[in-house]
Amino acid sequence: MTEVFERALGDILARVSRSISERTDVSSPSFSAVADTTAPLPGAVSDPAQLASIAIAYSGGLDSAVLLHLAHQYAITHGIRLFAFHVHHGISPNADAWREHCRHEAEQLGIVFASRQIDLAQDDKSGIEEAARLQRYAALGDLCRIHDVSLLLTAHHLDDQAETVLLQLLRGSGVAGLSGMDIVNFAPDLLANPDLMMARPLLTVARNDLEAVMRERHLATIDDESNRDPRYARNALRHNVMPALAQFFPGFQQRFARSAQHAQSAQRLLIELAQQDLADCLDGACLNITRLKRLSADRSYNLLRYWFGTRGLRMPSSAWLSELCAQLFEARADAQLCVTHPDCHIRRHQDRIFITPRLDDDELNQAPLAFCWDGAPQIHFAAYRGTLHFEADQEGVSSAWLRAQSLLMRYRQGGERLKLAANRPTKSLKYHYQAFDVPAWERERLPMVTTQAGVLLFAAGIGMDCHHLSTAAGPHIRLRWQPNSL
Repeated sequence: MTEVFERALGDILARVSRSISERTDVSSPSFSAVADTTAPLPGAVSDPAQLASIAIAYSGGLDSAVLLHLAHQYAITHGIRLFAFHVHHGISPNADAWREHCRHEAEQLGIVFASRQIDLAQDDKSGIEEAARLQRYAALGDLCRIHDVSLLLTAHHLDDQAETVLLQLLRGSGVAGLSGMDIVNFAPDLLANPDLMMARPLLTVARNDLEAVMRERHLATIDDESNRDPRYARNALRHNVMPALAQFFPGFQQRFARSAQHAQSAQRLLIELAQQDLADCLDGACLNITRLKRLSADRSYNLLRYWFGTRGLRMPSSAWLSELCAQLFEARADAQLCVTHPDCHIRRHQDRIFITPRLDDDELNQAPLAFCWDGAPQIHFAAYRGTLHFEADQEGVSSAWLRAQSLLMRYRQGGERLKLAANRPTKSLKYHYQAFDVPAWERERLPMVTTQAGVLLFAAGIGMDCHHLSTAAGPHIRLRWQPNSL
């Protein structure tokens, strides 16, 4: 078992250190299950001697107990500092005792131990099992950040992989879901730690083999009673379905794992195709709908999923994607189309598809904010979801004059007029928005800067009013608005 562990860990370190010209975006929820493990991790190494520290997720159960001892041997051999991180869920009345057991076992081996207790809301809409998983990984990621650890090992094994693939199949998942778990991946959203690598060196090892190691080494383990509760889907599979499969299809776990590897390969090809299609269809921050229409339905869906993933959005269902494409492709060019996604709005303006934030009425009715400029290059306005930049320019408002003003940041109220240049007429903001091809939905969320007396100085999406522009000697400033990225 020691040889298997060391070989797997060596493969993990080699894979993450393999340089490539461009790293796939592995934070995407749609592709996190098959993260591109050829991408380099900042500070990752293939030589164990260069690895300063590693940590293991240690629950005290059979799997993590074996992992603890294997990692302990590895750390001693290679002079690596080892941490054992334990998450106290607070669900079982035995949780305190389990934490003390883990602390004792780690300290007996001279391993640095740290724990984190999480609170699970009983009315969590995602379910207690999913809530526990999310908070557990977030806690582990935070512990790794605090202790400056860049490699976290978990004790997932071959039987876990088989359960994962079967669960995803029962949920009707696509290729990404059926890819199961990879031996190593980055999950910055899950772990809340962008520099952390999570690896599973026991993923090819069967649970029976781990039990043999436990007996051989007389390891002390805990038994979590919740692992026998059939109300949890994974437990129902583990205790009722998997034994039946093993009876009629011996060795099915290896075949499930092999299928997962095929799915991972297919998913990597889908990602590669999506990257090519995105490069062809991208129009600034938008998608060109004419180019998107040229793709088959399957390629369109694949591209949209990938695009959503790069923006950190949750993956929609196939039915939702089908309806989205139907509306996008069939709408009139001048239609004010808006399709609601749980995290955003999908809109069409002329020949482009936009992803825009969802704003509630309180945000759109934001009261004006008074401010003064102190010479800083920029001021962030969280309530207006953006940053106002103050940039030196040959023609602009006098820097000294601007410093002396009491200013207001506010939204459009109607009736505002702006003159862009001395040789151009004063026009309404509505006219300018149309002239600059500003989509209708953006106009209500583009702020403006006025003096306390109500004199308009700047309108986002249009520019500066010329009345206060100066070319006289002295530094001048132009304003520029940068909205937050979604």
